[in-house]
Amino acid sequence: MRKSTWLATAIGIWCAATYVTRTTNAPAAATESSQHLRRLDAIHHAQVWTATNVRSMNLQAGPQGPFAFKPNGIVSCDFVDRPRGAGSTPKFSCVTPSGQELKVRYGETNGEVYAQVAATRLLWALGFWSNQMYPVTVACAGCPPDPFHDRHAAERSKITTFDPATIDVKADGATVETKPDEGWSWSELDQIDEQAGGASKAQRDALTLLAVLMQHSSNKAINQRIVCLDSPACSQTVMMISDVGKTFGRANALNNDRLAAVNFKAWSRQPIWRGSTGCVGDLPRSWSGTLHDPHITEAGRQFLADLLAQLTDTQLHDLFDVSRFTERDPSATIDDWVNAFKQKRTDIANRRCDS
Repeated sequence: MRKSTWLATAIGIWCAATYVTRTTNAPAAATESSQHLRRLDAIHHAQVWTATNVRSMNLQAGPQGPFAFKPNGIVSCDFVDRPRGAGSTPKFSCVTPSGQELKVRYGETNGEVYAQVAATRLLWALGFWSNQMYPVTVACAGCPPDPFHDRHAAERSKITTFDPATIDVKADGATVETKPDEGWSWSELDQIDEQAGGASKAQRDALTLLAVLMQHSSNKAINQRIVCLDSPACSQTVMMISDVGKTFGRANALNNDRLAAVNFKAWSRQPIWRGSTGCVGDLPRSWSGTLHDPHITEAGRQFLADLLAQLTDTQLHDLFDVSRFTERDPSATIDDWVNAFKQKRTDIANRRCDS
């Protein structure tokens, strides 16, 4: 074969192969692009807050509905062997006699069992979206003693009791994502467009400042969720914090549970603001996180201050009591937690921001 003929043939084969590859991958690429645009649109018009009668919220009982559980009630269920999934904190799945599958967190030394209840109920009471967390005792048939680490089901006649434990009820709505566990980073709040019907800057900054108040340490993207409330139209979307297990302590680089989750000494001494002036929230960096020392606008500070001012002493007492904070940290009383919260509320109310 002449050299020129061989070269032309080779080029023809390469072009054909390239065409086939591109056309074969085109549908996948188009789908990926469509998912990206859908997610971006969902962010543009997302809400973070809804108007709420704060004083009427019962923080002891928590959110009500068909999947609500009474505080410290006994819940019976059968063990279900599910993949462990993301995260390193003890949890397992079980199913009730009515067929409802439950996500259970457990363990006396697991700070998330306590912190999740307080943080989600505070978000809920103030009008920010959250999952629903219920503090209970779980009587599980067929559960091994430590189901997070031992997945082998025991005999169904064997009942294992988990106390303390919580049941995690996922917020309603379809998750918007382009890949599993994508979540959203805190910088993406800036992509919300108020002109497109999205949350105001004041509401977004109020949520951010609330994350500082709670010391939301594990603020990586996977722990926030974009939710479509009216799937498949997705004209109503929400950006929410879906995992607030490392709160009410002090945010830290490694999200150490003992320090980050319900540690009174650490939380009560952690300031809201960096410095004596200005509005930079004091939230230490987590190596896996996406939020660190955020700048807060005056409108955002005022928005949160107005919400916090509506919480009564009874509500605050109920918040820390139902979350069993004294079991997690016996060094402080419920009144100690209430007083520390009120001091932080005052620090937010008394600060003035530049803009």
